[in-house]
Amino acid sequence: MTDSTGRRVTANLSLSLDGRYHGPGGPSDFSMFAPYVTSEVARGQLTRIWEGATTALLGRINAEGFLGYWPTVAEDENADPRDRGYAKWLVDTEKVVLSTTLTEAPWEHTRVVNAPAADVVAELKATGEGDILVNSCPSVIKPLLAADLLDRLYLMIFPEVAGDGQRLFDDGLPASQWKLTHQETGELGEIAMVYDRVR
Repeated sequence: MTDSTGRRVTANLSLSLDGRYHGPGGPSDFSMFAPYVTSEVARGQLTRIWEGATTALLGRINAEGFLGYWPTVAEDENADPRDRGYAKWLVDTEKVVLSTTLTEAPWEHTRVVNAPAADVVAELKATGEGDILVNSCPSVIKPLLAADLLDRLYLMIFPEVAGDGQRLFDDGLPASQWKLTHQETGELGEIAMVYDRVR
């Protein structure tokens, strides 16, 4: 759904072969993803997600987790330039954090909004320019999928079966068609894919 500003709503997420975004240990169990996130293909995808984006849309848990990690990468001259590029973008860009509990913004260039994701996206699409990136936040991606408000999906598929954990694509989503616009496979069997919504 593109309106007068033409802003796309994009989302990135890493998934196991069985479609899960974390392992059986709960929301912080990313052990199965660890071997792949620093691969050439994964780092290329990390750059791809933010290049056209001017707003990062985050959930509270991700915002707080990112705050503890990425600002130090932005300052680290020895960090991989792709990691550092993303980190600098994340620190400097407009961030909107969806939360029912936060009372003040945890970062600079950040505002906290207590509203449904679909309403926030509608407001963001009505102003400004550049992509709105839902940055690795399933709690935000899922309601936007349900409302058919995502225009692009950046997916990393890692060759692991998690066996348990939360899935991105729940039953009951509206049917939708997507066009594969980019695909790249890494040496470890990880696949970076970009899908654009066909409307």
